[in-house]
Amino acid sequence: MGRKKTIHVNIHKIRSNRQHGTDEPPISIKVGRENIYASNVSILGPSALRYSPHKNILSCGARLVLETTADVEADGKLVE
Repeated sequence: MGRKKTIHVNIHKIRSNRQHGTDEPPISIKVGRENIYASNVSILGPSALRYSPHKNILSCGARLVLETTADVEADGKLVE
């Protein structure tokens, strides 16, 4: 089993991309203290979707995240 990864979609990046015609990656993968940003993500094993309606799960304010210890591919690169 690998390290815990927490994946979430940054809605502010999606809005900004649409508004400014940019193409910044809206998906964030948190592994320890590292943040990996991507546009395409594949989870290569079991995962769980977690929702907390009244309390932030992540310091960025995310209340819905996907958690996994499986390997993940982010824009074609393996995240272990």
